[in-house]
Amino acid sequence: MLRKNIYGLHRTLSLIIAIPVLLWAASGFMHPLMTNIKPQVATQKIPPVAIDTNAIHTPLKAALQKNNITNFHAVRFIHIDTNFFYQVQKEANKAPVYLSVSNGRLLPSGDWLYAQYLARQFLEGPPKSETVTTVSPVALVAPAEEELPDCCNAATACVLKNTSGSTIANAHQLTEFDNEYKYVNRLLPVYKVTFDRPDGIRIYVETTQDRFAFAMDNRRAIFDNIFQWLHTWSWLDALGNTKLVFIIALTLLAFCTTLMGLYIFFITKSKKATGNVVVKARRYHRYTAIVGALFTLAWSFSGAWHAFAKFKPDNRNTFFISNQFSPNIELDITRLQQVVSKPISNVSLVSMNEQTWWRVTSMEPGITFINTNDYTLLPTGEEKYATWLANQFSKNTSGNVQSVSLISKFNDEYNFADKRLPVWRVNYTGSENARYFVETATGRLSAKVNNNELAEGYSFALLHKHHFMDWGGKGTRDASTMVWAFFQIVIIAVGLVLWLKVRRRRLK
Repeated sequence: MLRKNIYGLHRTLSLIIAIPVLLWAASGFMHPLMTNIKPQVATQKIPPVAIDTNAIHTPLKAALQKNNITNFHAVRFIHIDTNFFYQVQKEANKAPVYLSVSNGRLLPSGDWLYAQYLARQFLEGPPKSETVTTVSPVALVAPAEEELPDCCNAATACVLKNTSGSTIANAHQLTEFDNEYKYVNRLLPVYKVTFDRPDGIRIYVETTQDRFAFAMDNRRAIFDNIFQWLHTWSWLDALGNTKLVFIIALTLLAFCTTLMGLYIFFITKSKKATGNVVVKARRYHRYTAIVGALFTLAWSFSGAWHAFAKFKPDNRNTFFISNQFSPNIELDITRLQQVVSKPISNVSLVSMNEQTWWRVTSMEPGITFINTNDYTLLPTGEEKYATWLANQFSKNTSGNVQSVSLISKFNDEYNFADKRLPVWRVNYTGSENARYFVETATGRLSAKVNNNELAEGYSFALLHKHHFMDWGGKGTRDASTMVWAFFQIVIIAVGLVLWLKVRRRRLK
């Protein structure tokens, strides 16, 4: 009686989950194809350029005063072709303004222009005229303003009158995620720069870090929309957390149905077909299902756990330091150069423990912290700042820090979905062994992981996305995913054929 009930329940549940699992399996089979049809870009990282101190005729303080900027959140150097500017962000998460280092003038629509300049480099590579300038520590000379080149007009012409490469059709800033640029991309605000090409490619850039954020073209958009409909069920997004309940219920039903199938397989024996089409179909279903059972258990369990984890909101973007600096801070690039003794590619400001520091980036990889008052060096400044940031976000103290390490490439714990690099990993003592990943360049929390979250992450990576095949490279992992996703389709197809044959026989 128990066996008969389990068999009947297995058949009923199989019919309930057949279509959802078929959608997941088909889109899962398609996912590796999507990752291999990414829009082609020249680079995702722009090489640094040394600051041309000979071009700096207006100190930062004078440029800020000239433009009536009474306080600001962040400052650094950028260049458009050979024209250098102070990029000044008045408030966190707001578009910065661009002040010429030559004459202190405001570059009209500077952020809009710079986004296009960056996007073109990511798509097509650096402009041919651009060269890396070496730094020579010289005193600032202030010639008459009429003697200075109009770098604002030159920068504008460089962007808007560029006749090489593809034409830019549109550029606008995004301050919220949308259907194309989704939350998984993490970075905001960004600019969406659309190029006038047959593929309709659009490049998303973060201007405050010269960062490539995302690329999309028409072909990938089609695949992406199909995947969203079939795999993540975006058509149920309006239901909120109810969508997660629905997905968890179906994946757990798939898990339980598979267990029932395994039970039936091991307590029954397969009959010989002897011309009986139903028995023949049952044998096909029996042996295809047992081959794919382990994969079915793996993806359904990890999928349910992953969906359950989404009930906890991902609020990492709300953790950042919002500084306000006085325009009276003196930036002496010559003194910085003397302390660092290396070509400088950028300078920014950091506030820590009620002190202000210049965060100096060298052409040779390295970050140096220099006091803004007396220009003294802070040993291991980056590590100290990373620890301080993590303490602010976690409400911990340095006494609870177990270890601090630099992460310069993605790994199993801090993966590509976290987007930001480089970051610092600050590990705290305690039962959950919390790890905070902080980006010192922006003063932001990039990710927070504890033991429970790490276990779920490993489950999804290994059991759902087949990262256990990483030993063979991406091609091997993709092949494994596609083979077993296709096998799920076969199992469902054979099972539905069996059900139709049984139903037809009963009707007769």
